Amino acid sequence: MNDVVVPGEDITRLLHSGKQTKIILGPGLRRVAEKVYTCHGGILRKKAPNTYWIDSHRKRYIPQRDELVIGIVTAKQGDYFRVDIGSSELAVLSYQAFEGATKKLRTKVEIGDIIYGRLLTANRDMEPELVCINSKGKSDVMGVLPLDGYLFQCSIDLVRKLLHPNCPFDKLGEALQFEYAIGMNGRIYIRSHQIKRTLALSKAMLASEFLSFKEIQSLCDKLVAQFYNKS
Repeated sequence: MNDVVVPGEDITRLLHSGKQTKIILGPGLRRVAEKVYTCHGGILRKKAPNTYWIDSHRKRYIPQRDELVIGIVTAKQGDYFRVDIGSSELAVLSYQAFEGATKKLRTKVEIGDIIYGRLLTANRDMEPELVCINSKGKSDVMGVLPLDGYLFQCSIDLVRKLLHPNCPFDKLGEALQFEYAIGMNGRIYIRSHQIKRTLALSKAMLASEFLSFKEIQSLCDKLVAQFYNKS
């Protein structure tokens, strides 16, 4: 499904296949009564079996529930922190939103810290709520990221490309020693023991936005040849 749509378009006819199945609406789509309308222009995408969303090039992040994002702590208010996730509103983060956190045992969070977390709620009329635990109460890879890493901004289109199962960057860590986190809000965090390598990886990721997977693989091969013997 690669239909080009415009804002406010009724796309109900494109979603129904004649079977009475539940349809999941993703970013860019809104249900009004028995019809589904687009919130902005772009390309209508489908993920089997019944998930639909609008793929568009945008810089402003629209929070979506359960998405992993990277934020920056900007303020502390009582038992909550305010976190900038690049959306129109700041997200809230409770001190209890960490694995093993209690009233007496709290994770140390300071203003300016980088947070990798999951959006627990993301309603249009409410401020987003961020947590650093999964549905089982485990941190997994979420939490406060070390400040010696490098955080940079990119387009949301590039984020989706880097998270694609066929993207060669996913296997680059097998050859080079580095850590990275990708947020659906258009932020990428990279950490390695060499500043030169960190900057080279960030530039390669940004350059891959308009490259094919084959071209990205060639780029990754050049990085491995440049840094493999220096690991």
